[in-house]
Amino acid sequence: MKYTQRKKAILLLADGTIFEGKLIGREGTAYGEICYNTGMTGYQEIFTDPSYFGQLMLATNAHIGNYGINVDEIESESIKIAGLICKNFSFNYSRVNAQDSLENYFDKQNLMAISDIDTRAVVRYIRDKGAMNAIISTETDIDALKEKLKAVPDMKGLELASKVSAKESYYFGDEKATFRISALDLGIKKNILRNLAKRDCYIKVFPFNATFDEMNSFNPDGFFLSNGPGDPEPLVEAQQVAKEIITRNLPLFGICLGHQVIALTNGIATYKMHNGHRGINHPVKNLISGKGEITSQNHGFVVNKEEVEKHPDFEITHVHLNDDTLAGMRMKNKNCFSVQYHPEASPGPHDSSYLFDQFIENIKASKK
Repeated sequence: MKYTQRKKAILLLADGTIFEGKLIGREGTAYGEICYNTGMTGYQEIFTDPSYFGQLMLATNAHIGNYGINVDEIESESIKIAGLICKNFSFNYSRVNAQDSLENYFDKQNLMAISDIDTRAVVRYIRDKGAMNAIISTETDIDALKEKLKAVPDMKGLELASKVSAKESYYFGDEKATFRISALDLGIKKNILRNLAKRDCYIKVFPFNATFDEMNSFNPDGFFLSNGPGDPEPLVEAQQVAKEIITRNLPLFGICLGHQVIALTNGIATYKMHNGHRGINHPVKNLISGKGEITSQNHGFVVNKEEVEKHPDFEITHVHLNDDTLAGMRMKNKNCFSVQYHPEASPGPHDSSYLFDQFIENIKASKK
């Protein structure tokens, strides 16, 4: 596509603010909550991460598409973001093991995207004003777009796990592996499964609304609650599953949305953040070891830290060093722990991959 031939497009925020850009690919309109990711790489993994379902992704890195697409670098079977907003979009790519351009990848999956947006200005604006719904569109009737935007549901109270979860159970890994894991798919990333399989685990992945009895019928050595999109509060079925696991003191590990589900199960509140944490360079301190970790994060909700501090059955294990929010916790009298961030990374550093080893050690202790 020639740069001079590209059609104008706009980004319209819920408060009426407009930013002008140019179209990439298909014409039309896309909407969702706008969020931004500060990662300098890993755009393909980000776009296919189910936790981003229902969100317009604003990329803070100046160049998107420059290294193309590799089919092995996906976190789910399809693009999950609602649309892309970026500064410079690379229609040409350069990487030895790339198989296609990002433009073709978007076109095949009917994703709308716009570039030539002043992304620094947008980030500064929503950092001050907070996360809000938005529309990207090639339509010119602003009043009509504002009416459409009013109909977009707010992320608070929105259940989205059902939109990205597997419809039926499936298996991952070697069935002859030492450990068996039942994983609840609230929007699970493939690299979580890879990390478990690498640690001699055979995993059965269950849909978001599976019951404890269904998950327990696999005779698992441990249970896992995955990441995913939306507000954790409406996930009452997942909370009931977590309650059953914890009551029986079975090994349980939760990441991101799964971490929030564990909190809610125990009467600890979650809340929507002014702006979430999304990027691959978030500093976290492990309060048990005293060590720092650079982590990959992607969440717009967080567990109430003060309530965890007051809860007699919980101990805070990790805190986010930028804003002192809760990043990890464990139960004192149960075989249960969870973190708000992504130890599987993809993209991101591997500082926190030890948490999967910790899960395996908890399973071994339970079996003894």
